[in-house]
Amino acid sequence: MSRPEIEVRGLHKSFGANEVLRGIDLEIGQGEVVCVIGPSGSGKSTLLRCVNLLEEPSGGQVFVGGTEVTDEDVDIDAVRRRIGMVFQQFNLFPHLSVTENLTLPQRRVLGRDKAAAARIAAENLARVGLTEKAGAYPSSLSGGQQQRVAIARALAMGPEVMLFDEPTSALDPELVGDVLAVMRGLAQEGMTMMVVTHEMTFAREVADRVVFMDGGVIVEEGRPGQVIGAPRHERTRHFLSRLLDPAMAEVEEETSDQVGKGDA
Repeated sequence: MSRPEIEVRGLHKSFGANEVLRGIDLEIGQGEVVCVIGPSGSGKSTLLRCVNLLEEPSGGQVFVGGTEVTDEDVDIDAVRRRIGMVFQQFNLFPHLSVTENLTLPQRRVLGRDKAAAARIAAENLARVGLTEKAGAYPSSLSGGQQQRVAIARALAMGPEVMLFDEPTSALDPELVGDVLAVMRGLAQEGMTMMVVTHEMTFAREVADRVVFMDGGVIVEEGRPGQVIGAPRHERTRHFLSRLLDPAMAEVEEETSDQVGKGDA
């Protein structure tokens, strides 16, 4: 594997008595795409948020591009300028146009002048296929278009690493494809990407590695064909069977409810 662009060592995170991450070790090489999958509450999003210190780890170390993010003396603003983050919700400013949503962070955080910021905004709107929406406002865009604007905004900051936290989970199914197509393009360009997702087709086709988490630990990781196609662990197999066959999951839940009522 190429040199680690992201390195996580012995990472722990607790919220009160609830230990969400229980000693995570993970490396992501430069230009590598790693998809993190697992059930709700497994710690996936918390892990992602610890990488750029949106959540403060309870223990362990995180390095991005060789810089220790968890060092108490680190210039976290400088580190974050190298990391793009795309959330489930789009977090666009509703009172600003699409172009203004892209230029404002560049000017305030990076100190770019108005002309440079506008040029870079236009370049990145073209990357996500939304040049014609430059003057539009978020309320006039579909959810998928808003998410693509959010990706363009992150890219306009010139990140070395992109973090995606369930970027399609808030979208109607017919809007998911356009967002995933943009992410596929970024992967082909060689962007280092860490993606928390339930999109198994995307993970299988685009990821270099898939990491399955459950209960705050990494249960298994490997090539997509191995983790998704031929998982070694029963916990992984059970998760994938429920995800890929929701009807079976509903039957299991109904059976469990009936058993529980009988026990009561």
